[in-house]
Amino acid sequence: MVHEPSDRLRRLPFPFDRGRFPRELGAVVQRTVLEGDEPARIVVHDADGDWALGDGVHDPNEPGACRVTHIRHVVDADPTLDDLASMPPGHVAERDGPGSPWLIAEHRYEEAG
Repeated sequence: MVHEPSDRLRRLPFPFDRGRFPRELGAVVQRTVLEGDEPARIVVHDADGDWALGDGVHDPNEPGACRVTHIRHVVDADPTLDDLASMPPGHVAERDGPGSPWLIAEHRYEEAG
């Protein structure tokens, strides 16, 4: 279980110092990624400046599927994620799995049907 101090921040000035995710930056992280069951395959930096990380396999909208935590918990487990810290707002990075290249594109949330 990851315990969170109260210094988790939703947004920090961007771009980040040294091109790395700040330790105190909060993000929405899919539990399967946070708990190490699945690798991060999708990283969203939305137009509002929020960050989200998912496994690209399971539905992140299921109840309890995600939690807000420090992004560093995931980056410490997979340092390649730090390569995405300079990704501008309004973009998404996706990959097939660890060792695969990140493909970055513009991001738009899908409209609910």
